[in-house]
Amino acid sequence: MSESVAAPLAPSRDLTSSNLLRRARAALVAIAFPAAVLLAWHVSTHGQKQGLIPPPSDVAVMLWDLAFGGINDDAFSATLGVHVFASLSRVFGGFALAALVAIPLGLVIGRVAAVRQLLDPTIQLLRPVPVTAWLPLAMIIFGLGPRSAFFLVFLGAFYPILLNTVFGVRSVDPKLFEAASMLGCDGGAQFRKVVLPAALPSVFTGLRLGLGFSWVVIVVGEMTGVQTGLGAIIMEARQLSRTEVVICGMLVIGIAGFLSDRAVLWINRRLLAWSPGHG
Repeated sequence: MSESVAAPLAPSRDLTSSNLLRRARAALVAIAFPAAVLLAWHVSTHGQKQGLIPPPSDVAVMLWDLAFGGINDDAFSATLGVHVFASLSRVFGGFALAALVAIPLGLVIGRVAAVRQLLDPTIQLLRPVPVTAWLPLAMIIFGLGPRSAFFLVFLGAFYPILLNTVFGVRSVDPKLFEAASMLGCDGGAQFRKVVLPAALPSVFTGLRLGLGFSWVVIVVGEMTGVQTGLGAIIMEARQLSRTEVVICGMLVIGIAGFLSDRAVLWINRRLLAWSPGHG
């Protein structure tokens, strides 16, 4: 009796072990290149007291001091939390506003031909203008400070979300609308029950791209006279020739951007578990 119970469990254990080995192998592959870069960085900078690029050990010490203080006790010590919170609020605030505007607008542009004909030429005209070109105008309109940074983040996230939403709506199979009409789903109900679910994969692609651009733009946005933020300390450290602080700011932005992207990807997988390509 015990043998008959144990036999079906063996394949399950083998499958679990195989999954663990696959994940461990994937993790090793993922860290191989960063480890090689870190090693090359250490070898090329070790022992250079007056080098332009500090060794990884100096950056690690500076990152600890930025986070907790107690080492250099200068203007940068124990300020990382304040700067991260300031940048997070601007990135997610501008990104959220961009999503709230771009997704409904993209649904309408993609579905209603008259709206598309009205707005698409203007969007295609403004889309190639880089965010950095908007910086002087943003400072004139919003003044020096966080509002300009917020606007630039909004602008950086807006177009990727909008264009991917329009693409998703335009890619919906027309047969879905015919089937919905046959089932009594007409008019505005098709947006909620047909258009939005079918376009969600493209919408989430736009959200991931928009969030990535938000982190790229935040450094430019925080050049506008703000006193806090990761971009602000990077610019201040550059003026003071504190290269180790600049690298610390870059690392923190990279980590924050990676974690926020993982969060959007997790939501994507939860909401699109029904989709074979996005489950």
